[in-house]
Amino acid sequence: MIESRPFVYQKRRLVCGEVDLTQLAEEYGTPLYVYSADQILYRLGLFQEAFWGRPSTICYAVKANSSIAILRLLGEAGAGFDIVSGGELERVRKAHKPALKRVVFSGVGKQVEEIDVALKAGILMFNVESEAELGLLAARAEALGKTARFALRVNPDVFAETHPYISTGLSAHKFGIAITEARRIYKKTLKSKWLDAVGVSVHIGSQIRSVEPFQAALERVLALVAELRKDGHDIQYVDAGGGLGIDYGTGSFDAAAQVAKYAKALEKALADEPAHLLLEPGRFLVAQAGALLTKVLVVKKNGDKTFVITDAGMNDLIRPSLYQAHHEIVPVRQPSASAATAPVDIVGPVCESGDFFARDRKLAKVKESDLVAILDAGAYGMTLSSNYNTRMRPAEILVEGPEARLIRRRETMRDLLAPEL
Repeated sequence: MIESRPFVYQKRRLVCGEVDLTQLAEEYGTPLYVYSADQILYRLGLFQEAFWGRPSTICYAVKANSSIAILRLLGEAGAGFDIVSGGELERVRKAHKPALKRVVFSGVGKQVEEIDVALKAGILMFNVESEAELGLLAARAEALGKTARFALRVNPDVFAETHPYISTGLSAHKFGIAITEARRIYKKTLKSKWLDAVGVSVHIGSQIRSVEPFQAALERVLALVAELRKDGHDIQYVDAGGGLGIDYGTGSFDAAAQVAKYAKALEKALADEPAHLLLEPGRFLVAQAGALLTKVLVVKKNGDKTFVITDAGMNDLIRPSLYQAHHEIVPVRQPSASAATAPVDIVGPVCESGDFFARDRKLAKVKESDLVAILDAGAYGMTLSSNYNTRMRPAEILVEGPEARLIRRRETMRDLLAPEL
């Protein structure tokens, strides 16, 4: 069985699969993102197996980690993709062109050029998030002589306990269309030559650890589906969204058990529903498959506080600053069992007090040039990175069994300055 967390100690050194992280740091430098291909495929397989008895497609949420190499890995394994921009569509095209037929296009602010490119690509469907967007989609489909397959993303007003920045299923949020308005809007499209209502979509948020909100949301969606079929719509797809959470802590995490629990809740809601099920996991597939490798620049004291300053900063991984998110941080060289720990702030070199990875975190003693790994960083790490303070973004490595492959080189100053006139 594959480890739920692929970064483990072997002979007192942290490894990913069969690859020593110290060697990767020596060869490629730091900061450095490292991902486990085996772990990503294992997680995808859990979803595919859990829903094998039902027509279904796992549409990976590209925004979690948009590396072309990772998209290719998933596309070749049969995944579809959930995208939120024309740029993400182009990444799918570059990664695995046949997967364009398995793309759902979500997002509240689709632009004309993005809609046109998606229509020409023949994507599976658009998840429409407003009545105005539906009108724009019809106009662009007519202009191009295409039929636009769509689902309304309905807002079921289901509460899910998660960070407020990543909760999306309540009426107070910008996402989706009120489920009470959906039937009226669908009816307006019945006679349209350019719009084909093929599905209903829902997404209630991210990093949700309880499965009950998913079941409740899907039950409300399926009640709407029954009404739409009575009205004459041929609903072929039910998109249940993503959002299944992971454990960012130190304890064991049984990914298989979590997916099985999730599948059971969704199957209970679906019952005999014949529609093709679409699921949009992102974080669950890639977060624990990735780590950010960084070097200690200096250990300094300010009064009673000890700061471990690393060469990675908030521009490389902003989740702790943005969400107050927890990431386990471990030395790459395993401390002895008797090694003392002390509370430290682990921070980056960016000129912001908010540039931190952990505060008052107990850590075994480290010194200048030691390596530490920030775990569970495969999702919303590189995709949220920036060049703040004119810093170059890290390189990325994909580990497949005993092999480590560079999938994105480290940025250079020339890269950063190239667009400026």
